[in-house]
Amino acid sequence: MKGSADLIQDKIPSKTLLPSQPNDVRSSGGSNVPAQQIDSMESKKTLSSEGNEGEEKKTDETSSANSSFRTAKVSDGTNSLVKLNESAKTSGRSEFAESGKSSMCRPSTSSDLSDESSCSSMSSSITKPHKANDSRWEAIQMVRARDGSLGLSHFRLLKKLGCGDIGSVYLSELSGTKNYFAMKVMDKASLASRKKLLRAQTEREILQSLDHPFLPMLYTHFETDKFSCLVMEFCPGGDLHTLRQRQPGKYFSEQAVKFYVAEVLLALEYLHMLGIIYRDLKPENVLVREDGHIMLSDFDLSFPACIEPSCIQPSCISPTTCFGPRLFSSKPKKDRKPKPEIVHQVSPLPELIAEPTEARSMSFVGTHEYLAPEIIKGEGHGSAVDWWTFGIFLYELLFGKTPFKGSGNRATLFNVVGQPLRFPESPIVSFSARDLIRGLLVKEPQNRLAYKRGATEIKQHPFFEGVNWALIRCATPPEIPKPVDYDRPMRPPPSANEKVAHNTNQKGSDNYLEFDFF
Repeated sequence: MKGSADLIQDKIPSKTLLPSQPNDVRSSGGSNVPAQQIDSMESKKTLSSEGNEGEEKKTDETSSANSSFRTAKVSDGTNSLVKLNESAKTSGRSEFAESGKSSMCRPSTSSDLSDESSCSSMSSSITKPHKANDSRWEAIQMVRARDGSLGLSHFRLLKKLGCGDIGSVYLSELSGTKNYFAMKVMDKASLASRKKLLRAQTEREILQSLDHPFLPMLYTHFETDKFSCLVMEFCPGGDLHTLRQRQPGKYFSEQAVKFYVAEVLLALEYLHMLGIIYRDLKPENVLVREDGHIMLSDFDLSFPACIEPSCIQPSCISPTTCFGPRLFSSKPKKDRKPKPEIVHQVSPLPELIAEPTEARSMSFVGTHEYLAPEIIKGEGHGSAVDWWTFGIFLYELLFGKTPFKGSGNRATLFNVVGQPLRFPESPIVSFSARDLIRGLLVKEPQNRLAYKRGATEIKQHPFFEGVNWALIRCATPPEIPKPVDYDRPMRPPPSANEKVAHNTNQKGSDNYLEFDFF
């Protein structure tokens, strides 16, 4: 399955070589890319060298946050506030600490182009408005108030939903409450042996900082002697990969695609405003809630960085006039009525730009078909990788396949770097959809759409004409999941000696956590 979580642990050299091809192979971005030799790679779907944090060189400096913050409204039309660090001072050498303290400030892990963007502590006690009227949150608070703490014994595990590189996810019920959650369970010994404790800690801290309608709600987290558990929102609609497979032709209609990618775009915009580069966008990681709206999931590959937001004056008043085809009128010049000059009478609102363009990472992470060229070439990457993956994501939803898939992983990597973007003859999609994909899948990140202005630039593209960004949660989803019958037994009734046991079986090169209920 394309979304499998097998990970390559060996570090990738700073320059990955490509198979021999003519040196004038032209990329979709219009530049010539030298095609050399790709080092042989394991035939696995998802890559990561970030799990080797313990082997990577620690940098000499880390940032300590000032107490001054500014708040900025996120453009999804909600009242979510993003606390952004206004200034930071460098301090002396610090070491990584595997502790429960919620701090996304950590030394960077790279060599020449270091991940210099370290950031301030993000407290888990931030007030989250979306918890206010949530019955699941109230149930957890009641149990905690009654028993003093919350643990694995308070939950009944019903069904395995999936597994990833650092843990497995289970549908669980808070016992006796009829409140259901998705619980991610991670084996601490396995994480430690594979040097992935820091990745698990980073994911938890990112989840604690989120408060957005299209991102997960972390209700609570706790640890046992063996396991670390994250209790999150359960999405009964499955993921977009599974949903796409059920569509006629295995692709979505353009109207449905516009709905899904618009919500994903707002989620990415919010993450970038927090200084978080997602790095793992694919249909398998986009879940469908019970109301048909989406939720982005899986943050263990995300990279937290610090940003300094800025306000700029937009170069145009109307979003559609930012693009060439919209500048021309269909009426002959002599038939046009003169319009009064109003340019000086209108003061366009400033735009908040909070794109972490200066963030740099040397990690080799992602899924083969979604990897950006700069990651494959080992040049270091920043937030522009999310806009490349957004383009691949858009392409796959529209056409039912990714644009650079080869006969194997090695061929796929060569195609990403050395082959131009091509569109299939069918299905037929609009010019604006193809134009947006072309802008996103430019191989040179500095020439890629949204490189500087982020989601603001993408939202102004004609493909999204007619989207009411402020009221997007009021839009009718393309499909509403069928209600889940939680009372129907999902497994045979457990015995009186029901227990949770760790299965140490290995799959490939990774340890996967399994539960035995009987």
